[in-house]
Amino acid sequence: MRSRKLTVLVVSGALLVTSTGVAVAQVVGANAELKDTDGNDVGTAEFAEGPGGVATTVNLQPGQKAVGPGEHGVHIHEKGDCSSSDFKSAGEHFNPQGKEHGFENPKGPHAGDLPDIKVNEDGSAAAQAKTDRVTLSKGETSLFDSDGSALVIHTKADDFKTDPSGESGDRQVCGEIQKTSQQLPASGGINIIPLAALLGVAGLCAGILLWRRVFHSQY
Repeated sequence: MRSRKLTVLVVSGALLVTSTGVAVAQVVGANAELKDTDGNDVGTAEFAEGPGGVATTVNLQPGQKAVGPGEHGVHIHEKGDCSSSDFKSAGEHFNPQGKEHGFENPKGPHAGDLPDIKVNEDGSAAAQAKTDRVTLSKGETSLFDSDGSALVIHTKADDFKTDPSGESGDRQVCGEIQKTSQQLPASGGINIIPLAALLGVAGLCAGILLWRRVFHSQY
């Protein structure tokens, strides 16, 4: 009986130590509910930070009338405030490093500059991009500074060179960027236990079983 209790205690302790080796990744994300100038919900934007930067996904729902078919400028603006009817409450482009607008501008781009979104005839759209000029974590380029940030879609395409906004026209869609985060096991949900810990537990269990066999054979 005593040896059985000892076995249970040792194995339980080993498993407890091993469990502390599970690799857990902090997934930092954000989203924005996109609205038109009349306050109607027209789509969503999602942000996810990884080793290579922040991935952005913007979706507009079919039937929305805020922006017509074709290319439209998309930018992250410096304030998380879409309260005014023209969305100017969101301020100018997010630009903590004092650059000029546009990927083709030798003095640019703004940290908040993003590629255009192409809207289909039915009003739907989906665009993905990745940028290393912003972060969802702390720092100079964080989208979550003291006044937050917003994603804005404009009436026209961005020419990617004209300061300050690429001649992209009025602001038609705006969404205040809200931070979300959660802890997930690394590598797509698979717990990664260090190999040394696994081998250690296996060896410990084998040793206990061998010891019990020898002990019982002698007594």
